[in-house]
Amino acid sequence: MAEDLIRYDILAQAALRGVVRTVLEDAAKKGLPGEHHFKITFNTTAPGVKLSERMRAQYPQAMTIVLQHQFWDLVATDEAFEVGLSFGGISERLTVPFDAVTAFFDPAVQFGFQFETLDAEAPAEPDAIAKGNEKPIGNLSRRAAEPNRPEAAPAAATPEADNGGSGGGEVVRLDRFRKK
Repeated sequence: MAEDLIRYDILAQAALRGVVRTVLEDAAKKGLPGEHHFKITFNTTAPGVKLSERMRAQYPQAMTIVLQHQFWDLVATDEAFEVGLSFGGISERLTVPFDAVTAFFDPAVQFGFQFETLDAEAPAEPDAIAKGNEKPIGNLSRRAAEPNRPEAAPAAATPEADNGGSGGGEVVRLDRFRKK
């Protein structure tokens, strides 16, 4: 098996993060269309994440936010997004680099995906892929990012999304689209 010197896994992750960036840029400019809203899970320890010490203590590893009714001043740049939310009646401003996002889900259309943690220096694992043990890039599951619990209150933080997989979504693998 040839060595992947291009690192398609990293390129695919960057493209998926670009989808999140584009959607948030649109929402910042035009608001949320129709019933669309977003559940975004991110790593609170990732470089560039800015949140209060109170929130960091409550969510030391991961946090899921809901952008639906009660959020304000959403700004999306090339590298990160910033948003104002209320947690327990206290206003907070969060800054989240797109590289810190671990899951994105839009419940209105049951669309979402999870990001794998990738090491840009590590070589791809061609042996695992050759044996059929490949992991789908970005876990392109339509329900992958949805927590297994009732709808959260708007703009509420939730613990790390449970991605245990009770969802009935289909995992889409990139090799499905390759010419045979």
